[in-house]
Amino acid sequence: MINWSPAWKASKKPGKQRKFLHKAPLHVKSKMMSATLSKELRKTVKSRSLRVRKGDKVKVMRGQFGGKSGTVERVDVGNQHVFVTGVEFMKRDGSKSLYPVHPSKLMITDVDKSDKRRVSKQ
Repeated sequence: MINWSPAWKASKKPGKQRKFLHKAPLHVKSKMMSATLSKELRKTVKSRSLRVRKGDKVKVMRGQFGGKSGTVERVDVGNQHVFVTGVEFMKRDGSKSLYPVHPSKLMITDVDKSDKRRVSKQ
């Protein structure tokens, strides 16, 4: 039995939209982990958006941490979360923990160029 189909086009129902994203395989979810680029980067990369990766410098555009900048510590493709340094919340015991941010709420301000393949594509 097939739980997920790439042939699915669209639905008005939010529940079906959430189910499509939840049931999607990791290689499809990975493509959905893209964030918009800053205006300076758009000119150099010649693209509107890129997949978020560990080491990229990003700025949070929306939510309670809107306006904060930091580097990407961890990317959770399965849950579609990005963890950014400086975007933390206080736990009850007083310790700090990284706050998960959806990649659509981020803007990449600087790209990590340690991967030669990623640099060559630009």
